[in-house]
Amino acid sequence: MDDKQILARIGEYVADEQRLRERHLRGELTRDEERERLERLEVALDQCWDLLRQRRARLGAGTDPDEAEVRPPGEVEGYLQ
Repeated sequence: MDDKQILARIGEYVADEQRLRERHLRGELTRDEERERLERLEVALDQCWDLLRQRRARLGAGTDPDEAEVRPPGEVEGYLQ
């Protein structure tokens, strides 16, 4: 996946997040359903942002950005903010 594709995926996830919040406001989802789905989206978003950062770091270091890989949720979610 190249940078353009990663950014497109991020855009899709953000749109999904907005739709979930709207559905909850309309009463189509319970608070628990919304929270569960949002948590999954947040992990996927974090993985995308991490992959993008990896690719840019590799490019800046003169190595192949295509060698960057999606890291597991436990690793990505364990970073300190």
